[in-house]
Formats: sequence, C-alpha cells, structure tokens
Amino acid sequence: MMKSNFTLFLLYSYGCILLWEWIRPIDHLTTTYHINIFIFYSLIVFTLSFFKVKRILQWIINIFLVLIFVNRFHYDIGFLHFRWILIFIKHVVENIIWLTTGRLNELTDEFKTFLFLLSLSIIVYFINFFLNRMWIFFLFLLTVLYISLLDSLTYYGGKTAIVRTVLLGFTTMGILTYDNLMEKGRVHYYSEYVKKWLAPLVSMITIFVLIGSLAPKPSPIRTFQNWSFQLSKQDKNGGSGGGTKTGGYDTDDSRLGGPIKGNDNPLFQYESNQSIYWKMETKDTYTGRGWVDSASTQRPMKKEDFVMLNTYPDAIETRIETAKITIDDNYQYNYIMYPEGIKKLVKILPFKPDRNVFKIDTTIDRISYFNYSIPEIPASFEVEYEIPRYKAKDLIKTVKHDSNLINAVFYQNYTQLPANLPKRIGELAQQITTGKTNWYDKAKAIENYFDKDEFSYNQKNVALPGQNVDYVDQFLFNTKTGYCNNFSTSMAVMLRTLGIPTRWVKGFSGGNFVRNSKEDSSKQIYEVNGDNAHSWVEVFLPNQGWVAFEPTKGFSNELNINYSNENSSTSQQQDLPTNAIKNKPNPELEVNGEESKKTEKTNVFSSTWYKIKQSNMSDWKDVFLSLGLILVVIGIMYLNRRKWLPYFFMLIYRFSKKENRLESAYLTLLRQLARYGLKRNENETLRTYAKYIDSLFTTSEMTELTIYYEQYLYQQASQEENWEKCLKLWKNLMKRTI
Repeated sequence: MMKSNFTLFLLYSYGCILLWEWIRPIDHLTTTYHINIFIFYSLIVFTLSFFKVKRILQWIINIFLVLIFVNRFHYDIGFLHFRWILIFIKHVVENIIWLTTGRLNELTDEFKTFLFLLSLSIIVYFINFFLNRMWIFFLFLLTVLYISLLDSLTYYGGKTAIVRTVLLGFTTMGILTYDNLMEKGRVHYYSEYVKKWLAPLVSMITIFVLIGSLAPKPSPIRTFQNWSFQLSKQDKNGGSGGGTKTGGYDTDDSRLGGPIKGNDNPLFQYESNQSIYWKMETKDTYTGRGWVDSASTQRPMKKEDFVMLNTYPDAIETRIETAKITIDDNYQYNYIMYPEGIKKLVKILPFKPDRNVFKIDTTIDRISYFNYSIPEIPASFEVEYEIPRYKAKDLIKTVKHDSNLINAVFYQNYTQLPANLPKRIGELAQQITTGKTNWYDKAKAIENYFDKDEFSYNQKNVALPGQNVDYVDQFLFNTKTGYCNNFSTSMAVMLRTLGIPTRWVKGFSGGNFVRNSKEDSSKQIYEVNGDNAHSWVEVFLPNQGWVAFEPTKGFSNELNINYSNENSSTSQQQDLPTNAIKNKPNPELEVNGEESKKTEKTNVFSSTWYKIKQSNMSDWKDVFLSLGLILVVIGIMYLNRRKWLPYFFMLIYRFSKKENRLESAYLTLLRQLARYGLKRNENETLRTYAKYIDSLFTTSEMTELTIYYEQYLYQQASQEENWEKCLKLWKNLMKRTI
C-alpha cells in the first residue's frame, strides 16, 4: 500500500532530524567546520529523495553540489574556471594513493571535504532505505545509542539531544502506527479513539524523558580533543576560531590562521657545520585567505643528478658544504627537505635503481621520492649545497622592473594579488619604504618593520579571519599577533603591492643542537621537530636570483654579505650564522638578568608566599571564582552598555536638580549617539548634526532640543522654564538608540 503524503513527509522530516543529530556532535568534538552548510546539503539530498527524483539525476546534482562546496571552501578560483577542476582531480588521485597506502596524515583538507560530502550522500541513501521499509525503530535506536555513547564517553552534552530524539521518535512512531491502523480500518478518527491512543503514548514519552533527564551521568573517560578533521573554519566576524591545529608541516595552506599547539615530535636529524634552514616547497598564489599553487611542473630526476633549483649566478661567490640527514619514524611525507642552494642528492636509502625515482616540481620547488608511482619516505640521505656570499653593491642594483631581465609571465605570477586586497596594505608598504630606492632596501625595511614592539609572536592567541576578512589585513591593522605564517605572508604581500616579485617559502628552521659529531669534529648534530616547522620569504632580484628574508619576530636567517670597499645605502651588517636569533625571548636570560633584583626582595617574597601557602586553598578558589564571575558580569554589562545606559541616565536626570543639567544631558546624548554609531564629525555644527539625526529617525526632536541647548549655552536662557519639555525630547531620543 502506498504511504500517504503526510506519512511520507513525516518520515522524511524525522529522517532529516536524525541525520542532524548525527552531524551535530562533530562540530563539538573535532575541528570540522561549515556544519550548517553540510546540514543544508543533506536537506537538499533528502528533498530530492522525497520528490522521487530519478536516481541518476540525484547523483548528478549531488556531485555538482560537492564540486561547488569544494571550490567554495578550498579554491580562490571561480567555479566556472575549469582549471581548478584539473588541479582537484590531480589532488584526488594523489590522495587516493595515500589513502590506499595508509598515509592518512598526508590527506589534504579538500579531499577530506570531498569524502565527507560523499559520505553524507551515502548516509542519506541508507536512511531512505530504512524509511521506505518503515524500519524507523532501528534508526531511532541507533541514534539514541550513538548520542548516549558520546554523552557518556566524551565531553559532548547529549542530554538535550537524547530528549529531542526520544520525544520526536516516540511521537513519530505513535502517529505512524495510528495512521497505519486507520488505513487498515482498525481505528476511526473519533475523539475518544484519539484520546485513548494519545494517553499511553504521552505517558510513555514523559516517563522516558524524565528517566533520561534525572539519571546520573558519569564523568567522561575519553575525549576527542586531539581528533582533527580540518576544514577551513569560517568565522563570520573573525576571532580565534573553534579548533586548535597541531603545529608541524602541512601541505594545505589555503586557509591560514587560528591557534596552534606545540608538537615536539622529532622529524629528522642532520649533521652539518652550522644550523641551517630546510626548504620543503614554495607557494606563489595568495588568495586573501592563504596560499595555493598556480600550477605543477613535475620532472623526473635521478640520484646524484644536478638539482635544477635556484642556482646562483656566477657573480656570486659560493662555497660547497654537505649535510647528512636521518629521517625519524614520525616524519610522514615522501618530500625531501633540502637547504637553499642545493646541488645534489646523494647516498639516499632505501634506493633501488630500477624502482626508486625522484620527481622535482620546479614551480613550487618540491622534491618527492617514489617507489615506482607509490610515495616512499626515505630513511637517510646526504645533500651537497652552496652557501652564497653576496656583494652589497650587487644587492642594491635593482631599482625597478625591467622587462628585458624578468619574463612577463614569471613577473605576473610572483606579483599576483587578489582583486579585493584592501588598499591600505599597499599604502602601508609605501609608507614603510619611503626613501628607499632599490628592491633590496625596500625588502629590508619591511622585514625590519616587524621588529616593532606592537608586533608579538604568539601561537595560541591567534585570530582566524572571517569569510570577508583578508588574512594579512587583519594581522597588520587589527591583531598584530601571530606566528611565522602571519609575518611571512604579510611581508610577501606588502612587497608584491610594490611590484617586487616575492614568493612564500615553507620548511623548517634550524632545529635544536644535540651534540658534536663523533665522526667529524667540525660538525654538529641538530634535531628538527614539529615545532620547527616554519615559513619565510624570498625576493627575486634579477642579478642575484631568489634572496631569503626572515620577517618573523624572534627568528633570523641573515645573509652573508661582503661590504668591503663598498659604499651603499644599505646599513652595514656583520656576517652572522644562519641560526642567529634576533629579538627572541629567552626565559633563561630574563631570569638571570633579574636575579639581583629578586635577591633583594627574597625575604619579603618568602614571607608573603609562606602566608599564602598557609591559607585555605578552597577559600582562594572561592575568591578567584567570585572574581571571575564579577569580571564576566562587568564584561557583559560593558559590551551591552548601549542598551542599559540610556535607562540609567534617564533615571538620573529625572531627579537631577543641578543647574547645568540641560548641558550635561545634551552631552550625554551626544555620547550615546556615538555609541549607537552616529558620531558627530569634528568640524560639524550642532544644527547640521541635529538635522542629520532627525533625518535618520524621521523626527524633529533633535533639532528642537539643540535649539534649547544653544539658547541656554549662548543666550544664557534659563533652563527651568523648558526643562520638562527638553527632558521629554531627550528621553525620546535616548530611547531611539536602544
């Protein structure tokens, strides 16, 4: 028997609600974002099923929506620009290989989004399968069990969700059963039948809800705080975002921002005569949210071949160095880390000539290692690389773009900026570089700009830009707090606004000293962990090639520059090792530097601390809790002051007897209007401002009040005669701002 339209609608509505209950916890327990959009997508799929759209047409629409959402979340290129689809297909193939080989850490966010949306489609299909066979009780039971497990084993508060599910579940099943009995003629639609049917149903639902609400809930024994299914968080107004990512190298930089937590897992060790930066890849396209690759140009390369990446011109003096790298088991990529100026990769293990091959992507400067076509993580290898010694006079030669020296397509790629980039970023770059005539000095000026006290390095209290907020603009003009990605991206973008070719570089800083080498006393062993993941900037100078800059506060990657017998506009610098640190907070030095001051106050602090320890800690907890509650209340009141202050002032001025109460009330009104967003311009007359306010509020009250105020202020008119009338006008205007 065909189900009625009402029955179908009720079934599918309840199916939507059940799916919503399955999706909601993901937002609380993981760093999966765009939950509302995923729910919207599920509703569309359910709607297609409800109207019995042909199955093939449903899947075509589903795939089309999936592509739209993937493009919306992870690509800055418009949906109709089909170039992104080719890039996406290539990434899907790579991710499938990683998925089948168990390299789950390498899966990109766009692939996770793709899988999640397809999974939702499949889940909706199975829910429809259950609903069409009237197996609603099994869906209901599975949902209650799922929510109950999360409620008991995690910090997810599932009490309300369980109540909703039980209430709607039993109600739906009761109505469907009654509807089924009516179709079979066993009951009739009389009021007595309905009452007899509803009484036990309502009683049963009430009992279950009360039991579920009043039953004790044990403390969680497992949390999901380390589970991460990262999609690009869209915080409408900006802010710190909902998820904290773990620090370390990642391939997806399309959505930068948000806090990160420490990751001290060792990734590799290297033996070298100095601490050096290690490159992994570069990015050339800034989207306003992060960085993406404009293209991919992979070429095969054999072991011990000359690595065609960023060779130095013959005019630059260089020396050859070697480094030995040993990979840790925590490293999960088949990408080769290498120092700037790499010449050769040698002695790589494991290596079989007929199976292992290198692929070098000359667009993003990434070197990959494969076993046939399957990614393989090397165990160890050695690199030969050059260390340049620049001449100051050569660094400052480039003063403007010369089309004879720089290819037009190359220049366009590395000066690319999004069309909606805020203009004030370029204006700030112009201001910083005022008086600088060459590209190198301009880059140094912007690099040094971040040494100012107003900028701070922080990995925890870092904002995640909203949907329409530019990543660089937020950092430069609002937060001024962040880590390497904030500093390096801001420098790269500012240089591009000046027409200077720049690219964003990802890799690792020098790591931590472990010990001196036992095999070679002139070399040291360094260990690089997840916390050493880093980003910096490279600027292209036509006569020098790519030159590295380090804008991040607390880090340094100084160039080796020869200033002998040179007169230039560049400030002289000493040759510094690549691991030299500038402005880096050092807790140990800070403690030692203040040791003498602390010694003088030892007795005072010891006595005070002893008294604190003797006090009852529970009392202190109550004190801090009370202070916290007071601060929260004060904060809420302050944020909502525009709504309650008018009532406070109306009460004050109602009983005020001051001689200048009209003047005071008028000035209070001006401040309230400013809080409302209608601030008076500095050179604007009161009459003009009053007319503007009246035009917005469609009244003449502000003009009338202003006339009385000016008569009192300039003509010394008595305020007693018109005070009641002024007070009424003033109150009406104050109420309009609430």
